[in-house]
Amino acid sequence: MLRFEYKVIPAPRRGEKARGVKTTEERFALALTHLMNELGAEGWEYVRADALPCDERVGLTGTKTSFQNVLVFRRVAAAVTVPAAPPTARLVSQEPPAGPAPKLGPAEAPAPETAPAVGPVKPKLAAE
Repeated sequence: MLRFEYKVIPAPRRGEKARGVKTTEERFALALTHLMNELGAEGWEYVRADALPCDERVGLTGTKTSFQNVLVFRRVAAAVTVPAAPPTARLVSQEPPAGPAPKLGPAEAPAPETAPAVGPVKPKLAAE
């Protein structure tokens, strides 16, 4: 099973100037191209772009929610070596089943003198 590690970075806000790149859209696309090629050279694969809410402080006590554009990348995580189970270990135990379970019978009735009386409390007479 493959395991991935992820990297989330802010999306560029401005384009890059270059010779022959005139429009805002072309400059922005160039900035994204350079960013994605740099991360791709490091083994990161582009997954998607998201706009996620972020709470910011405003003044002393206020907050404001804005949206941040981020780019999500992933790559295969470094191999995690899991020690192999010894050949004698199995998922199902091979031990023989225990003897038959004891059968439960009716509960024993308590001795009449040991059970407390139910009902209102009767005062004890001194003669008893």
